[in-house]
Amino acid sequence: MFSGIVEEAAEVVSLRKDEDNLHLTLKSSFTGELRIDQSVSHNGVCLTVVDLPGDGTYTVTAIRETLECSNLGMLQPRSLVNLERSMRIDGRLDGHIVQGHVDQTAVCTDLKEADGSWYYTFQYRVSRAMARRGYITVDKGSVTVNGVSLTVCEPEEGADPADPESLICRFKVAIIPYTRANTNFSQIVPGTVVNLEFDILGKYLARIAAL
Repeated sequence: MFSGIVEEAAEVVSLRKDEDNLHLTLKSSFTGELRIDQSVSHNGVCLTVVDLPGDGTYTVTAIRETLECSNLGMLQPRSLVNLERSMRIDGRLDGHIVQGHVDQTAVCTDLKEADGSWYYTFQYRVSRAMARRGYITVDKGSVTVNGVSLTVCEPEEGADPADPESLICRFKVAIIPYTRANTNFSQIVPGTVVNLEFDILGKYLARIAAL
């Protein structure tokens, strides 16, 4: 389990395909503190450390299902990836409860600077059935974008012209200078694909209400 408080944005050193799997090797300032089988969030995706060669890098593996529902398959060498180690039981929950199970991707559609901070707008498509199960953003609710715990601003949704059973949803998040400088939000521009994890508490409440 994670909190959505990113520790650093680390650089991808190399990527290697292995049938349907993708092995990602990264260089991090805390590589020396990692161990094999440890869980680390990568852009919001919980992955297991599988190799520590001793050169300051480590390797994790993403399977096909993970690649299909996240942006990890779009990474290139030198891409920045937001990292967070799993929460300590004796630590503070500074963000919100994050599982590291990315639900889907969204696309950045707009970016505006506002007196030193930035407003990012994201758009995603979701089926009405999944929205009723809590897979949706709500005003002042929590959402995880590329592993960063954020508060939703100005959510809106409308019918998908191409599919009456789906919705086109948009929301904004406000990013302070520190977060932009220390995460890969510094590389997000209109057209960038990001990972979303909707609030697990909202999913449980929606499920209970449907019973």
